[in-house]
Amino acid sequence: MSALEFLDTNILVYSYTTTDLQKQEVARGLVRRALAGHLAISTQVLTEFAAALLHKVIPRVDAESVLFALDSFAPIPTMVTDAEVVRRAVEVQARYGLHFYDSLIVAAAERAGCEKIWSEDMNSGQKYFGISVQNPF
Repeated sequence: MSALEFLDTNILVYSYTTTDLQKQEVARGLVRRALAGHLAISTQVLTEFAAALLHKVIPRVDAESVLFALDSFAPIPTMVTDAEVVRRAVEVQARYGLHFYDSLIVAAAERAGCEKIWSEDMNSGQKYFGISVQNPF
């Protein structure tokens, strides 16, 4: 995988929801870059995105719309969260004390060969095993 940057779930959620139009605009720009193959995601990101739209955002999004959104993300390079990624996430959590699901993001980004993670959930400017985190907002 040649993408050098990785999108956390919140970027995809903001790209789809309209609760904050400024964040939506920034997120959509990143998603456009991802669709062009310049950023990667993981199966975890897709899972969390679907769960957020179906259960967390207000108003909730219907299944048909979620399926449409998932189909639209199909061109984005996607790292599979497999047993080795889970194992590496445990190492990330042990070393940096991140929440386990954030550790999975770091492990997937590392596996994909990414140098940067776009996220508002982790410490912007922090490096995890050489991968920097940047808050785009």
